[in-house]
Amino acid sequence: MSHESLEMKLSIVIPARNEAGNIASTYIGLRSHLDSRGISDLEVLIVDDGSTDGTAEIVNAMSAEDPRIRLLRNTTGRHGYGRAVALGLDAFTGDAVVICMADASDSPADVEHYYRILRDEAECAFGSRFIRGSEVIDYPVFKLTINRLANFVIRILFGLRFNDITNAFKGYRANVIHGCRPFGSPHFNLTIEIPLKAIVRAYS
Repeated sequence: MSHESLEMKLSIVIPARNEAGNIASTYIGLRSHLDSRGISDLEVLIVDDGSTDGTAEIVNAMSAEDPRIRLLRNTTGRHGYGRAVALGLDAFTGDAVVICMADASDSPADVEHYYRILRDEAECAFGSRFIRGSEVIDYPVFKLTINRLANFVIRILFGLRFNDITNAFKGYRANVIHGCRPFGSPHFNLTIEIPLKAIVRAYS
């Protein structure tokens, strides 16, 4: 299905736990870049996953000035990256959704690139930190070693051609999210659960 020449509403889900020092600059960076590229039909869902700092208050203040940003709170008492993302995926209203980190580690230019892929080319967009032209900054050597080993094992087990399936930064059309439910992973394993389901169910 081609989405060429059609605009679409983009949702961005950002799980946040004690990100008072980052969340405003992360949102402003995304908003400024996307607005400058004509992508203004936008909602940003920031999921406060039990923060004990001023994250929620900062998001509420920004929301009062820009209704495209919404605060969601994980009030279940059971926290974790996967639970926070799943809460955002239950609430988004866009034609497509991109999952970003709260610390601005994902480039707004790449969010724009995902938008165009999801609108015009494919139902899923998976980024990689380890392809030609990529740049990895301040990644601890131990974590990098574990990451590459985990991705290698997953590639072998599932016969994947993707080399960074554990990367949290991914995008999906809304129909993919609806078609991959239910989600059961409470933590970062959700970053593997959703794409594997999407691949098995033959989304593009």
